[in-house]
Amino acid sequence: MSSEFVKKENNKVSLKVTVSDEAFKKAIQKAYLKNRGRFNIPGFRKGKAPQKVIELQYGVGVFYDDAINEAFPVEYEKAIEELGLDPVDRPDVDIETLEPGEPVVFTVDVTVKPEVVLGDYDSIEIENVSSEVKDEDVDAELEKSREMNARLISVEEEAKEGDTAMIDYEGFVGDEAFEGGKGENHPLELGSNQFIPGFEEQLVGCKAGEEKEVKVKFPEEYHSEELAGAEAVFKVVVKEIKRKELPEMDDELAKDISEFDTLEEFRADTKAKLEEEAKKRAESEIRNKVVEKTVSICEMDLPEIMIENEIDSMIKDFEYQLRYQGLDLDKYYEITKSEEKDLREQMKEDAEKKVRTALAIEAVSKTESIEASEEDIEKEMEKIAEQYKMELDKVKMTYGGQNMEYLKESIVTRKTIDLLVEKAKLV
Repeated sequence: MSSEFVKKENNKVSLKVTVSDEAFKKAIQKAYLKNRGRFNIPGFRKGKAPQKVIELQYGVGVFYDDAINEAFPVEYEKAIEELGLDPVDRPDVDIETLEPGEPVVFTVDVTVKPEVVLGDYDSIEIENVSSEVKDEDVDAELEKSREMNARLISVEEEAKEGDTAMIDYEGFVGDEAFEGGKGENHPLELGSNQFIPGFEEQLVGCKAGEEKEVKVKFPEEYHSEELAGAEAVFKVVVKEIKRKELPEMDDELAKDISEFDTLEEFRADTKAKLEEEAKKRAESEIRNKVVEKTVSICEMDLPEIMIENEIDSMIKDFEYQLRYQGLDLDKYYEITKSEEKDLREQMKEDAEKKVRTALAIEAVSKTESIEASEEDIEKEMEKIAEQYKMELDKVKMTYGGQNMEYLKESIVTRKTIDLLVEKAKLV
C-alpha cells in the first residue's frame, strides 16, 4: 500500500491510495470464499465451484465489488494514519485504475479537521468572580426553609394573593362545556399563574362558600386549537380559603428541620453550605470565561459538516430527553408547529460554539502535550465508582474500547482547562 497527497484546500483533502496487486488478489480470494455459496455452476455442487470457474462463467470482475469493500477500508485507515489526517466525514471514493494484474488506485476526497491557530493563551485576562456570601443571602435561604415548613390554615377572610383556594370549577364556551375544563377540590394558589391569564386574579377577594363566574380569553397560542383565542366562562365554587402560617424563626424551628439544636448553629451550617456552593459556581464561571476567551483568540476555518454532525448529535440527545418525558420528535414538531429544519436552525449557533470550543481545547492540549496518565484514569474510575456506588472492577469493565477513549478525552479536556485557568490573570 502507498498513499500520497494530491491537494489540500479549505479542509478538503484529495489523496491517492494504491493497493498492491497482491493485496487485492487476497481481497478477491476473501470475497470468493464469502460468496461462493451463491453460485450454481453445472457440474459442481452449490458452493464448491472453483474461483476461476466462477470468473469464467460470470466475468473476471465478479468479485471486484466485494473485494473493494474488503480492501479499501483497511488501506484507507492506513493511508490517513500514514499521512497524519483527521477526517470528519465519510470519504468520497473513485476508482482511478482497476486492471487485472495491476495495483488498484483509488482517488479519495475527504473533509478533515481544520488547522487551529492559537492566540496568546498565556496572557489571558478575565474579570474575577466573587464567591462572597452576604448575611442577606443567608437570611433568604433561612426564609426559604421557613416557607417550606409553613402550614396551611383555613381562614374566613377574603382571599388574597398567595392564599390557596380550594375550588370546584367547570368551563363553558357559549353554552357548551368543553373537554378538560372541569375539576373538583382543586387547590389553586392565587398568583401562581397555574391557570390561564386573568383567572386567578378574579378569585382575589372571594370568601369560602362563594360562587363566582370567571370570564377569560384563552391565549391565541393555546395548545388546544379548539380553545385558542376563545372567550370562556368558568363557573367556580370557592369551597375553602387556606393561608400560609409561618413558623417562628427560632431554635425550635432549627430542631424541627435540621440536626442542630439552635438557630445559630443552623445558620452557621447554612452559611457554610452557601459558601461552598458559591465557590463552586465562581470556579465554574471562571473556567467558562477562560475557555470562551481562549476560543475567541483562536483562528480556524470551520467545515460546515462538523457543525451538521454536532447538530445531529444534539438532536439525538434532545430526542432522548423527549422520550424520557413520554414524547418523540414527531409529537414535538406537531405541538410546536415546526419541522426538523427549524430545530436544526435553532441549534446551529450552539453547535458551532461547541465545535469551536472542542477544537480550541484540543489544540491547546496538543501544544502542551497534555495526556491522560494511568494514574489519572485510575483516579477518575475511583471517582465514578464512588459517585454511582459501583464496584471499581465493574467500572473498569464498563470503560473499555471506545468508552475508554471517551474517558481519556474527558480527562485531557479537564486538565487542559485547569492549565488555562492556572495561566489566566484574574483582574
